[in-house]
Amino acid sequence: MFDPVIAPSGTLLGLLQRGRGDGTLHALTAPRPEALAALNHCVLRDPRHDWQVENRSLYYARLYLDLHGELDAIEAHLFDPEDVLDTEESRTGLALAVLGHLASYGRRDALELLRRYAAHGTNWAWALDELALRDDDAGLRALAAPVLARFATDAEGEAELAATVRDAFEPRPWRLWADDPRPSVATRVRAAQEAGCFDRWQRQMRPTGPRPGWSVQAVFAWAEQGLERGAALHVPAARCLSAVAGPEDRPEIVRAAEDGTEGARCTALRYLADSSDPDALTLIERAVATGSAPVVEAAVDAFERMRSLAAVDRARGWARRPDPLGAAAGRVLACRGGLQDRDPVLAALREAVRGEGPDAPTLWTLVDGAGRLGIACAAPVLRHIYRETASSHLRGRAARALAATDPSFGTGFAVECLWDCEETTREVAARHAETGDTRVVDRLRRLAADPAEEAEVQTAVRSRIGPEETAV
Repeated sequence: MFDPVIAPSGTLLGLLQRGRGDGTLHALTAPRPEALAALNHCVLRDPRHDWQVENRSLYYARLYLDLHGELDAIEAHLFDPEDVLDTEESRTGLALAVLGHLASYGRRDALELLRRYAAHGTNWAWALDELALRDDDAGLRALAAPVLARFATDAEGEAELAATVRDAFEPRPWRLWADDPRPSVATRVRAAQEAGCFDRWQRQMRPTGPRPGWSVQAVFAWAEQGLERGAALHVPAARCLSAVAGPEDRPEIVRAAEDGTEGARCTALRYLADSSDPDALTLIERAVATGSAPVVEAAVDAFERMRSLAAVDRARGWARRPDPLGAAAGRVLACRGGLQDRDPVLAALREAVRGEGPDAPTLWTLVDGAGRLGIACAAPVLRHIYRETASSHLRGRAARALAATDPSFGTGFAVECLWDCEETTREVAARHAETGDTRVVDRLRRLAADPAEEAEVQTAVRSRIGPEETAV
């Protein structure tokens, strides 16, 4: 999947793509055809950079309800000939998740569309998972025949069926079909369930990787073999070292951290940092200066995991360095520094936005640090990140930081956050939005009564309004 193209944050499309609360508020006041066109664009061209983590489906489903939106565009997208050619879940996953929420709100057309796609679509397993949560037994039983018909009855087909049943995210349909009154359905599903359980048992009996009794060198060799295959194994290898290495092995591990092979050096640095070895910080600094890119990355990651006072003190000395170790030092101070570290954390925050933009990965930690340390003068930078980032998770972190640093948050961004796509952001808003705004009171009541809303959000809402207001 290609990275999505995100429209400017000041446009309706850009707001909806980001999942901002202002997107909903603007859509409800825009001409309906324009709002529906922007909404369909988002649902059919998933705007998330990390579609497996960021939330959008409930946000878009609620807007379909508010706009009384038709599902013709979603139907055309799901049953387009491209569905056969592009089998990636990311092409249809968001649309199917939106339909699932709409079905839970009682939209019969969404339920029927999910059933059709589960029977005939390429990404049928996702549709079946949505139906497993929302459809009745009769609707699911009707899908048994078309779903089973996807698998050939030869040995290869039965093995594929067994793997599908074993790995199913929602097991309800398969359990229902195992008790189906039709022998042709029940017998085949039960056989697949038994084969899947046997396969899982066999895999548990054939573990790969380190064994008890391995030497330090064997662990290093395993980590190096992983690099040769393109798999970074230094993190589990470091855990293995914790099990097999004794005090007598320290000189060998230190030598590997100084000038070992890539796999061994990464493993040794991680192990020494996790065990708070007195030479770990010096070895990390040397690795950043002399190591290859994977070694530098492993050294920086190992440093950021350290919790000792010595690591925080060293971070204060490294914070001004113009290299990855300096950037890591800023993040360490953001996580574990004290009030005296506000200036370097603020400097790191500003530099990250200036140099890498509002979506820089380092901002996640720095934004949290600005809020934790209560850096009031960071509020303008945090507002910029809030408006411009394409990551709804980073925007939520910026909202939490603004709640701790910006006195105007309760009457400003907190209001629109009540409509945000992320439940954690809505929870922050529910705790901080000023109820002098009539929109806030109305929205709190609606969230409290919405069965699809997360429990944490509803708990926050009910801490602001009484039971009699919730029932209105």
